[in-house]
Amino acid sequence: MIEKRRVIRSVAVLAVALAAGHLVQTLASGTADPVKVAVETIVAPQDVVTLAADAGAGLPKAGELPPVAPQAALPLAPKAASTVNAPALPPQSGNVETAAAAPKQGACPVSFEVFAEPSAMIGLTLIAPCRVNERVTLKHAGLSVSARTTATGALFTALPAMDTAGAVEVLFADGQTSSAKIAMPELAALRRFAVQWQADDAFQIHAFENGAGYGDPGEVSAANLHRPAPGVPASGGFLTLLGDPATDAPLLAEVYSFPADPAQSAEVVVEAEVTAKTCGRELLAQTISSVGGRAEVADLTLAMPDCDAVGDFLVLNNLAPSLTISAEN
Repeated sequence: MIEKRRVIRSVAVLAVALAAGHLVQTLASGTADPVKVAVETIVAPQDVVTLAADAGAGLPKAGELPPVAPQAALPLAPKAASTVNAPALPPQSGNVETAAAAPKQGACPVSFEVFAEPSAMIGLTLIAPCRVNERVTLKHAGLSVSARTTATGALFTALPAMDTAGAVEVLFADGQTSSAKIAMPELAALRRFAVQWQADDAFQIHAFENGAGYGDPGEVSAANLHRPAPGVPASGGFLTLLGDPATDAPLLAEVYSFPADPAQSAEVVVEAEVTAKTCGRELLAQTISSVGGRAEVADLTLAMPDCDAVGDFLVLNNLAPSLTISAEN
């Protein structure tokens, strides 16, 4: 049986942001440098249509609405100062750079290491014996996601590189930071588009490659990440889910990576489900576009419909830049 979905078609209106970082203070402390945050996107629901899950050409098109006045943006929280000079660690494969934060209360050092992984991913290794089971924020080129250290104070994860500089910062609960960087020249072969949010303000990326529709093998989403197998080069795009939803005030993100080859095409939409926790209010998020190894961050404000629309989806199909043009253009 063909699964049916009710979709609320929406239109995004771009406006110059009055200040960088419209998202809440928790996320603002982990955003990109202010010079990279350029625009604010304000979205309002327009009408309701029915979409078949297997409709290959059934993507909703953006309508037209009068421009919506942007809300006053919240100021960015001041960026915490980073510290360097880490104790030496055993080297790992590939190019590696390390840094360390100041010891907590003079007792335990913190070592932080980054290294290049396949598909332009940045591997992270954090060793912090005095930071047991602690919520931390990982920040890179506009991305800001939460994570939690283990019972021994360690954290092992990876982030998609959003710029070729490859600078990553770990922000601890008490405001201390540790930073490191690794050059990521291989990012030039990829484009990336991300959406990030806090807690219940959930969003989803759906990418439709080479004319695919909902439910087709060419659809990339949280249900079908298309992650390349270890040691096998990616033949198309793939999705990366970031952030630990079990942390307090979790900061979450989805990142779609796609080859810069102009011969491959993809259409990207962002969806937001109308739930009991999101209906009748505004959702705050940010989008990040990475093209040619440079990241651009934009704020997103989404007005959700009333709670009688619970179960519907808002589909935003004009947020991501065209993915059919090579990164060199």
